Amino acid sequence: MIANRLAEIYLMSDCRYGYRKITAEAKRQNLIVNHKKALKMMKAMNIQGLYPKKSIRTSIPLKGHKIYPYLLEGLLIVRVHQVWTTDITYIFIENRFMYFIAIIDLYSRYIISYELSPYLEAGFCIYALKIALSIATPEIFNTDQGSQFTSNDFIKELSDKDIKISMDHKGRCFDNIFVERLWRTLKQEAIYYYRPASVSELDLVIKNFVDWYNNKRLHQSLGYKTPAEVCGK
Repeated sequence: MIANRLAEIYLMSDCRYGYRKITAEAKRQNLIVNHKKALKMMKAMNIQGLYPKKSIRTSIPLKGHKIYPYLLEGLLIVRVHQVWTTDITYIFIENRFMYFIAIIDLYSRYIISYELSPYLEAGFCIYALKIALSIATPEIFNTDQGSQFTSNDFIKELSDKDIKISMDHKGRCFDNIFVERLWRTLKQEAIYYYRPASVSELDLVIKNFVDWYNNKRLHQSLGYKTPAEVCGK
């Protein structure tokens, strides 16, 4: 029965595959099935792949905060600590949202620091920034125009170290692609895979994920090196 075979493929993928990948694998096994049929059967069996749901806004501009120019247009990023970037994503757990920030080096993709918080305020972002700046100092720090990143205290941490501040404007999304890929990897390969049931479990999953991502995950764009290897760590 095709439904049973699709269920077997789903389980063999550790419940990661969505209907498109299940269809592709079914065809590799000479099953006659298309995307629509696979999706219909999966809905009937109440199974679905592990993927991030539609996102909510975590960075909202605040009127009156200074917006800095975008500095990355045409810039060749050729070395470690030339440009850092950051963003915030959300994780729903224990019937509430937790907010996760990561600061990464754009050249190496290395996660320099991260924090998890139940509150979407500037405080945990500033703490993550202080931790990162205790490790190294970038030439340019790029963010979006969210109020957490335009707050006086966040800007002061950068200005005090003479770091050039860059902010995304409409249509400027190149640098954020790398962070979005990080969120997708985090959610698909850690959060939705291990399904932590509490904040303490989530914290451990994230800690292990960051260690794996920095020190063990090979990146094709880095010539199949890890971020740590590119950073010389």
